[in-house]
Amino acid sequence: MIKSDKIVELVCPAGSVPALKAAADNGADAVYIGFRDRTNARNFPGLNFDENEARAGIRYARERGVRVLLAINTYPRPQLWAQWTDAVRRAAELDVDALILADPGLMRYCARDYPELRLHLSVQASATNHEAIAFYAKHFAIKRVVLPRVLSLSQVQNIIQHVNVEVEVFGFGSLCVMVEGRCTLSSYVTGESPNMSGVCSPAKAVRWEESAFGRKSRLNGVLIDVYAPQAPAGYPTLCKGRFAVGGNVFYALEEPTSLNVLKILPPLIKAGVAAIKVEGRQRSPAYVAQVTRVLRAALDACQTDPESFALREEWLAQLDNVAEGRCHTLGAYHRPWQ
Repeated sequence: MIKSDKIVELVCPAGSVPALKAAADNGADAVYIGFRDRTNARNFPGLNFDENEARAGIRYARERGVRVLLAINTYPRPQLWAQWTDAVRRAAELDVDALILADPGLMRYCARDYPELRLHLSVQASATNHEAIAFYAKHFAIKRVVLPRVLSLSQVQNIIQHVNVEVEVFGFGSLCVMVEGRCTLSSYVTGESPNMSGVCSPAKAVRWEESAFGRKSRLNGVLIDVYAPQAPAGYPTLCKGRFAVGGNVFYALEEPTSLNVLKILPPLIKAGVAAIKVEGRQRSPAYVAQVTRVLRAALDACQTDPESFALREEWLAQLDNVAEGRCHTLGAYHRPWQ
């Protein structure tokens, strides 16, 4: 078992018990999980934890010195409020290390009825400036904020200088064309919002068709993409589909690629980030193991000697193997004009 006592925490996804074990065994400092219902933003069939699985997973993690964070990061509907408060109760009984929340009403409920619970502000809350973060810290005593993936490196550095809470940033995984927490794009096609129902592109709306032109992917009947025979086919999402625009077929909204911050690890660490987060609770245990192992090695190398940190090509190659589109980007972090 690889264990780190470094300053920056490596937070890894766990959509199942095997994924949790993969993260814990390959160097994660913390994992984040969700219950098997709409209270979390990765509400896919076959994913997430019931109470027995959560209890077993927490025990496995704790035995290896790994913290467990639980995401209750969707927005409750008034008529279903009890489902979200019950999730908080179950989390408290499981003694998780922190709750990741997006809804202010639920934060108020936790601060009032479960003051012993450590609260993290979810990326779904879309807090992109220090004034917003200060509001949540003042009223709900949040201890950490997860920043959306729309901020540049200089904006992240500026926020860290002006807040009194820990700052967590995404280091690897899928990107979203929207500011997290504000996406309603998929609901135009499926009728279900990731922020309310916990899922973008629900599995029940996904269809695959084999044709003479290739494999077609559809979302609730809408053609998202067509893949040549033997070509790798990604899970269909509206934002990463190819569409005919002005006589050309291309990725009109966003290309499938993964965020990878290895290139800017030294300035992120120097800025004072508290944690690097990996996206992907919907991904396999093999993905979790690979990404955790590489980021653990890179973080350890960078924190041991940041001045002479050198990016290794094998790290990039290993991460590209599990990246969307088999390629990576710095996304919004890289804005040379700022």
